[in-house]
Amino acid sequence: MSETVQLSSELQENVTMRPFSIDDAEAVAAAYIRNREHLAPWEPVRPEEFFTAKRQGALIAGKLQRLLDGTEVPWGLFDGDVVVGAVTLTGIIRGPFLSGDLGYWVDKDYTGKGLCTAAVSFAAESARKMGLHRVQASTLLHNTASRKVLARLGFTEIGVAPEYLRIAGKWQDHMLHQLILGN
Repeated sequence: MSETVQLSSELQENVTMRPFSIDDAEAVAAAYIRNREHLAPWEPVRPEEFFTAKRQGALIAGKLQRLLDGTEVPWGLFDGDVVVGAVTLTGIIRGPFLSGDLGYWVDKDYTGKGLCTAAVSFAAESARKMGLHRVQASTLLHNTASRKVLARLGFTEIGVAPEYLRIAGKWQDHMLHQLILGN
């Protein structure tokens, strides 16, 4: 790494972005409960256990281990102590590929306010500082809001992946996007 990677940032007034900690499990569970209907069309079908602090704590523990391993960065978006979204850089691969996959969501009450754009921009800049060459993101073809966020930040569409992910209970096509970071 040629630059110091800053993993936390104030994105907007009162909204910060930092890696999740185990202590955030209850707030993450509350955010998923609050946004269950909002996120359902864009995510896999979740078992009831997913919406508990116990399960979120276990998921966060796994993410933190991957953070230590250098293969994932699990950021939360916080308005005070309230989780209002998440951005995760996963599948970080070193060597000649130098790439990672970006996923994100924003609370139903925070959409359309520039928060997602600010968070994805911070994550992409962090990936550049980590020495990655490329970040990829995938969106459902009909997720125009997410596609606009990525286009605004310079991601290019590189093609449709048929039946790419099982979302909302069925295999769905996704548009693949990439951002070349210049490393």
